[in-house]
Amino acid sequence: MHSKDIDQDVINRTIWEACDTFRGTVDASIYKNYVLTMLFLKYISDVWIDHHANNLGPIAHLQIFALPDAANFYTLYEQRQHSGNGARLDRALKLIEQHNRDTLQGVFEGISFNITGLKDPHKQDSLLRHLLEDFAKPALDLRPSQVGIVDVIGNAYEFLIKNFASDSGKKAGEFYTPAEISHLIARLVAPQTGETIYDPACGSGSLLMKCSRLIRQNANAEDYQLFGQESMPSTWALAKKNMFLHGEINHRIEQGDTLRSPKFLHPDGSLMQFDAVVANPPFSLDKWGEEEARTDRWQRFARGVPPKNIGDYAFILHMVESMKPDTGRMAVVVASGVLFRGGVEGKIRAKLVTENLIDAVISLPGKVFFGTDLAASILLLKRQRSTQDVLFIDDLQDYR
Repeated sequence: MHSKDIDQDVINRTIWEACDTFRGTVDASIYKNYVLTMLFLKYISDVWIDHHANNLGPIAHLQIFALPDAANFYTLYEQRQHSGNGARLDRALKLIEQHNRDTLQGVFEGISFNITGLKDPHKQDSLLRHLLEDFAKPALDLRPSQVGIVDVIGNAYEFLIKNFASDSGKKAGEFYTPAEISHLIARLVAPQTGETIYDPACGSGSLLMKCSRLIRQNANAEDYQLFGQESMPSTWALAKKNMFLHGEINHRIEQGDTLRSPKFLHPDGSLMQFDAVVANPPFSLDKWGEEEARTDRWQRFARGVPPKNIGDYAFILHMVESMKPDTGRMAVVVASGVLFRGGVEGKIRAKLVTENLIDAVISLPGKVFFGTDLAASILLLKRQRSTQDVLFIDDLQDYR
């Protein structure tokens, strides 16, 4: 089978069916990590075997990595009938981290295949044996010699993230930005060769990767830098693995609360600033850090401190201060209430207009995001504007 024969839908469906191993026994919020991790493990094992068996040259679509034999999917598969599948898988993940510290350190810390809540070790061994067998199916032969240059693994990874988001509702929706929205935002900020792109709520990294992909398509160059911060450890790990699988080497992804403790700072402690700033932050985040914001050392909230139970403008103001003074521009997805609410939010909005920072407002179609019917918009802001007009686009239909 060659790349022209690959049916992405078959691969996606085979992986999604592997979830049946856990449904009804393990909660989706837990088993999604098992399936995503197994996909990662299977792919790097296929790449490793193909690379060494065929004496291939440098792997163009994936950065260099090391895979100990005990951590190889096929070694684990051969041992699947023996007890201790969970322990062997956990040891494999630790070995992969130890041999790839520069790129994968810490990405498996929150994952254990010793399944919480299953007291019967035989049941656990059985579930994991079935999972290994699911991923050993011929439809999931992901060797480069079979799939060619098609980004099968990247497509499958995004498919899983999307479907877990749809399956899990708002919690998953906080870290997954639909591909169409990511692509639109990338086109709106128009990242260029040599620029820096920053996402302060990067989730699985899809927005950042759409920006880098646009640069590579337009300029056929990889002269750019991606920066992202994510508060949830498991989602940070997902972003790191996603970057790895897509061959993104020009990135720095940090874990932590952006509003309380931004990680991208200059040596003197001041905020780093970037050419393009993009985000799809959680809508109306409660308890976002209003008390700390009143004494914010970076003066991000000088225009006003947003309400403690509605963090939309907290992210917006952080992004404004993260734009470079000359080339800086930003695009942020917001609940449409951001455009109309009064009080301190209305005052902040008025100051942004007075400072001539708001470039455009784009209303998105309904039911764009998983798990919510909440109306959403994209705000475009820019440091150096040649006009004082604000463009409004309402009822956007074709946003691809």
